[in-house]
Amino acid sequence: MALKKIDIADLSLNPFTTISKEWLLVSAGGPDKVNMMTASWGAMGVLWGSPAITCYIRETRYTKELMDECPGFGISVLPEKYRKALNICGSKSGREIDKVAETGLTPTYIDGVPVFEEAKLAFVCKKALVQFLPPDGFVDPTAHEKWYSDGVNLRNYHTMYVGAIKHVLQAK
Repeated sequence: MALKKIDIADLSLNPFTTISKEWLLVSAGGPDKVNMMTASWGAMGVLWGSPAITCYIRETRYTKELMDECPGFGISVLPEKYRKALNICGSKSGREIDKVAETGLTPTYIDGVPVFEEAKLAFVCKKALVQFLPPDGFVDPTAHEKWYSDGVNLRNYHTMYVGAIKHVLQAK
């Protein structure tokens, strides 16, 4: 699929379904080193007068290293036929495999930010805020137990990335 830029005012989607059911593919890096991961936590809205997307990445993720190095990041929403690729991106580490080669997805760079040609919808974002989510800030006492107390995720907290949306692209 080829992507074309659209005006964000023309965008119609349900962020609850898009994020939690379809999943987001968060990407960062450049042609020499790119990685992506699936995300089912996030938000879309307006911050500081600009359209924005928020995503949350655990401290141990390879994508987080690239997010921290780069001024921007991409969000791609893939059609259902790419569910296997999304599962790979959510279960394998880019430290261990080349996810682009493994999934067959095709990165394209808009203003130096990677998104994927197979996307039905993509967002090119410039980082506006990066904030570690410390456990002493949790108001809901069940959040720590539910999300951070198992053996895999023990103390593997999230960092929140807010991206100002610079471009919206849609499949032609």
